[in-house]
Amino acid sequence: MENDWKQIKTYTNAIQAEIVKQMLEENGIPAVALNKQDSSYLFGKIELYVSEGSIEAAERLIEESEGDFSL
Repeated sequence: MENDWKQIKTYTNAIQAEIVKQMLEENGIPAVALNKQDSSYLFGKIELYVSEGSIEAAERLIEESEGDFSL
C-alpha cells in the first residue's frame, strides 16, 4: 500500500467492511480493506483505508449511508 493511504474506519464484521468498501468504490473512491482477523476464531479488526486526498469525501459518504443500513 502506498504511503498516502490512511485508515478511516475499523470493523469487526467482514461483510460490513466489504459493503462500505464497495460503496466507496462505486462512488469513485478507491478503498482497501485490510483483514487482520484471526481466520480460526474471527477476532480482530478489518481496517478500511482510502487515499489521503479522499478522506473527507469517504467519511461523508460513510456517514450518509449509516442511516440506510446497519453498519
